[in-house]
Amino acid sequence: MSVVINTNYSATVASNNLASSNAMLQRSLNRLSSGSKIVTPSDDAGGLAVSMKLSAAAKRQGAVASNIGNSVSYLQTQDGALKVTAKVLDRMSELKTLYADPTKNSSDLANYDSEFTALQSQLTSLVAEKFNGVTLFGSSGAAGLTVAVTEDGSTTSAVTLANRELSSTSSGIGALTATTVTSLGSSGLTLSAITSAIQNVATMRAQNGAEQSRLGFAGELLTTNKANLEAANSRIVDVDVAQESTQLARWNTLVQAGTAMLSQANQSAQTALRLIS
Repeated sequence: MSVVINTNYSATVASNNLASSNAMLQRSLNRLSSGSKIVTPSDDAGGLAVSMKLSAAAKRQGAVASNIGNSVSYLQTQDGALKVTAKVLDRMSELKTLYADPTKNSSDLANYDSEFTALQSQLTSLVAEKFNGVTLFGSSGAAGLTVAVTEDGSTTSAVTLANRELSSTSSGIGALTATTVTSLGSSGLTLSAITSAIQNVATMRAQNGAEQSRLGFAGELLTTNKANLEAANSRIVDVDVAQESTQLARWNTLVQAGTAMLSQANQSAQTALRLIS
């Protein structure tokens, strides 16, 4: 091999190897310090694109799960109002039966009517109950609430919470709070009308429970899907610490070796000085 002064090929090769090893060392340090396998887009451009979509979908899953939780709270509040309504109707049916006792005098009947009127007012206030400003019991013709249960907002799989018209005379309790019903002795107030109202409320509670059940399963699916999306995203972007720490040790050793060899290569030109001295 010829001995030259102007060009130190060994030093150039050693310098290139050192630069490459140092770049890989810095990459390992960045990955381990950030916990991410993709520190810059150039690390994995395609993986970064997929990761961004998976991450956004997982966040939407969490948001939808939160919305479902609020809808369940709405239904629970509605059921609470229906439960109290059923108790009021039970008491009304009891009063109606007691009112029919032929041994009661007019003062006794007036006392029963006093409680009945108060219960009517309570039923009217229950019909107007709200949850966070949203009416629990809609008016005639009102649409129910539509709850999206998927992160893509699909309407085909959305759950519709039925409009429960509690004030309806045919499917609610309206027959008991009508203006024509002023006492337990009113012709429009029969025991059959009260039992029908009780049946209507019972049906509403059953439907409410069915909707709560469906939303519960929808929420469980969202929780599972969110966990799976996060796991899929983790496999793309999260660094394997064990593997990367091994690479760190490798590149660290190569940097140290490359530094030592570059120093040796730089000193090799001294051979030429010995030949001409």
